[in-house]
Amino acid sequence: MLPCPSPARLLLLLAGLWPAATSRSAAQTPPTAVVSVTNAQLRPGDVLRITVWRQPELSGEFHVLQSGTIGHPLYQSIMAVGTPLPELTERIRTYLTRLVNDPQVVIEPLVSVAVGGEVRTPGLYTLPLGTTISQAIAQAGGGGDEGSLRNVRLIRNGQREQIDLADLRVNRASEPVQSGDQIFVSRRSNTFRDIIGPLASVLAAAAAIITVSRQ
Repeated sequence: MLPCPSPARLLLLLAGLWPAATSRSAAQTPPTAVVSVTNAQLRPGDVLRITVWRQPELSGEFHVLQSGTIGHPLYQSIMAVGTPLPELTERIRTYLTRLVNDPQVVIEPLVSVAVGGEVRTPGLYTLPLGTTISQAIAQAGGGGDEGSLRNVRLIRNGQREQIDLADLRVNRASEPVQSGDQIFVSRRSNTFRDIIGPLASVLAAAAAIITVSRQ
């Protein structure tokens, strides 16, 4: 039987290399690709990164409002929630033709995901589409010293489930996150802390009661 790698090493193995964020000037290089994930759905609270070539004043990261529209005066008439990404890109491009000749635009949705529990930096993260569950945990600093990747709670669309990220047969670690996901890393079980320690305390208390009763 092959030895089981440590949780920290396993997380790095599953997450792979987390690419460093690169900044590319919109005034230097035109965008070359449009978002390839077409079945994702944006929700209020998500972020939409819009890059218009050579138009920094039209570019930026904008939140999706509760109304479903984009939270910027220029784009507030465009409905983002429930709109397939290719159609949303075309709507933004069509709108920009009123302001720019032949606009070249790329949109990149960033979905809101909460990561908590036994991680080093719990919080709410905005992550690119395609980010996996293990990468989301890595973004939060990875499982702490007490974190257990075998006992992770995932809350998605109101449904709760326990998942084992160390089970390579199921490979839930490589599953992409979805908007609104809540990921909680549970504490690793410690036999002495969870069983022997409390049992010893109970036995000591019982012994003390017996001693007092015999006096």
